[in-house]
Amino acid sequence: MDDTSNGELGPVDWVVAEFPGSRFNGQIAPALRDLVDRGLIRVLDLLVPKKASDGSLESFELSDLDEGEVGELRGYEAELALLLSEDDVTAIEPGSSAAVLVWENQWAAPFASTVRASGVLLVASGRIPTQALLAALEADDEQSEETVEREGA
Repeated sequence: MDDTSNGELGPVDWVVAEFPGSRFNGQIAPALRDLVDRGLIRVLDLLVPKKASDGSLESFELSDLDEGEVGELRGYEAELALLLSEDDVTAIEPGSSAAVLVWENQWAAPFASTVRASGVLLVASGRIPTQALLAALEADDEQSEETVEREGA
């Protein structure tokens, strides 16, 4: 299903998920498959780089990896747009592997298309990392508890 032919293309995101010790086992595949099956995202590219202890980097196609490592991810192989290259991933630690995933947010395509058609310019966007949000919420909870204790005393 290619929605780009009618001008609808949702925002595109990417993520690098590092697997310390190269323990890449395909457990993320069912969650990814669910998002795809529900039409929320479309996988555009997936790269599996491995960084050796000496820092040398090697990237793998899904067909090069053991089924136990990639699980259901192999099903996306034909859909990949090949947007990434080995040069795009240098931040992973030596002795680790990663999954670098690029996806289109199909759920947002109608809105994004309307924004573009209306002449609106997107001048900035961003994402708050989940860990940062959780830390901020935890700090806020701790501060609220301290306030309640002081006011109750």
